[in-house]
Amino acid sequence: MPSPFPGMNPYLERETVWADFHSEYCKAIKKALVPQVQPEFYVKFNEHIYVHEEPRRLVGQADVSVTRKSQPSHSNGGVSVLDAPVHVRLTENFEERVLFVEIFDKEDNTLVTLIELLSPANKKKGADREQFIAKRRQILKSSVDYVEIDLLRGGPRLPMEGMPTCDYYVLVSRATERPDMGLWPVTLRKALPIVPIPLPAPKKEARLNLQDLLHQAYDEAGYANYVYSGPPTPRLRAEDARWAKRFAQG
Repeated sequence: MPSPFPGMNPYLERETVWADFHSEYCKAIKKALVPQVQPEFYVKFNEHIYVHEEPRRLVGQADVSVTRKSQPSHSNGGVSVLDAPVHVRLTENFEERVLFVEIFDKEDNTLVTLIELLSPANKKKGADREQFIAKRRQILKSSVDYVEIDLLRGGPRLPMEGMPTCDYYVLVSRATERPDMGLWPVTLRKALPIVPIPLPAPKKEARLNLQDLLHQAYDEAGYANYVYSGPPTPRLRAEDARWAKRFAQG
């Protein structure tokens, strides 16, 4: 069953869904590219790794007063047990792994094209975003062709000049044409575009039908079974929310 929406499905942007959708969509991109780039090139996944520190469990039980007297213990020979004056949370480091797609020249194993599907880590202000922007800047100064797909309404856009008002976009940056880049702005109610994926001449460029890939990922992952249990996030404008609800209930 394809997604019921004519374009991007805003329910896939929900925090409880997006990480899985991101992986499924990257897999669909790779599957579509492989037959188009062979035999001169090959396609691989790579990962961004973001390390976070987060509270995991509470150590001890909070007391009404940290200054109360300790109670004597009648076991262990009457030795009293002292309460800690402060209780803290144990933190753990955990890794967030975000897939992206790379195309390599088979002859010398050099990277020729990089395809990024943006994640919340790339868009929310903070160290993860700055790390991603630094890598993006490095790629845009290189001879590697670059494709950036933003299917998230939330978070500030990545740096670029001349961005029109839109809900989503696809950026195609050919190394030979920089600083000029092609942009496909997309609104909520419009289909995702068919976009070119640059390859070194004389190889003909590949193409991705992003709407078909969304339907494929939606169907294979079974999202119809559970993604409509809550409203889209970020919240839609009132008129768009009424429009989207018709598709979600259909």
